[in-house]
Amino acid sequence: MLTVRSDSNPIIKSEDVTPTHPELEVIGVFNAGVIRYNQEIILLLRVAERPISLSDHAYISPIYDAEMNELTFLSIPSQGAPLEDARVISTKDGNFLTSISHFRVARSMDGIHFKVDELPAMSAATPYETYGIEDARITKIDDIYYIVYSAISNMGITACLASTTDFVHYTRHGLIFHPDNKDVVIFPEKINGKYYALHRPTTSQFSTPQIWIAQSSNLMEWGNHKLLLGTTKDTWEAGRIGASTVPVKVGEHWLEIYHAADADNRYCLGALLLNGEQPWIIEKKAELPIMEPMMPYELEGFFGNVVFSCGALCEDGKIKLYYGAADTTICYAEIELSLIMDLLS
Repeated sequence: MLTVRSDSNPIIKSEDVTPTHPELEVIGVFNAGVIRYNQEIILLLRVAERPISLSDHAYISPIYDAEMNELTFLSIPSQGAPLEDARVISTKDGNFLTSISHFRVARSMDGIHFKVDELPAMSAATPYETYGIEDARITKIDDIYYIVYSAISNMGITACLASTTDFVHYTRHGLIFHPDNKDVVIFPEKINGKYYALHRPTTSQFSTPQIWIAQSSNLMEWGNHKLLLGTTKDTWEAGRIGASTVPVKVGEHWLEIYHAADADNRYCLGALLLNGEQPWIIEKKAELPIMEPMMPYELEGFFGNVVFSCGALCEDGKIKLYYGAADTTICYAEIELSLIMDLLS
């Protein structure tokens, strides 16, 4: 078996996290950024909360009011119809989310047993985040931990940058990619004097969501965009494709674990090997997924048939993956680095 899942999976569940508001319930803990900080493994969890609705006749969407600096609740008549997508309420006035997400820190010495902080690390705080913040990736550059995340609002999905030096205090730096864009990961060191990032713009009717690469001199202003990897018709990566983990230096190359979904929204993980000096060049690619949903906790959940990672550690000759299962829980798996390299062709 290529991927060895922990016998303790799921390692973090909704009941392990306290809600932030008496009118909310935690329905998912998933898609965590990961980094080793001092002796601890830090997960920056995405915590999704949903209103505890008492009505059978309306959907309730939680929305952060940036002017009032408070959480509000919008009631939308359901007309007795179930949602086509459990995540989104579609109306003639636009789309709204059924939940709102924030970030919570979890800490562990052994990488399996985590203690989750009582209070959020970061929550919605700007007009670009009124529908929540999602899917953090953490890149350490020198002594600063940079956090790229998706900010959701009625203006679209934007990629924002924050930083911390201690996972207690956080500084927001604002938008770094215009809407709609997500799945942004920053390489952990400069390459020939430039920073590089993978990102995934949402394209028009002419294409599908794909992985692009951009460069910057200051982490805030990005340009020289190039298409890195597109979808492949009638395969496990036919629907959409995006970066997952921060690239890992392997010899003279960069290893990227990415995600893709097929036409039926089944999410798997794949692997790419990028040129060390010219990271817009794909040297090798695994044709088949290195991990796909197969366990009950991956097949069934808030949004089933999904394995999705926002962070991994490369230690002890292994890729140590922390991943979201079915948009519901955090799980852990290990893959021998040598096995991944053998699959690349």
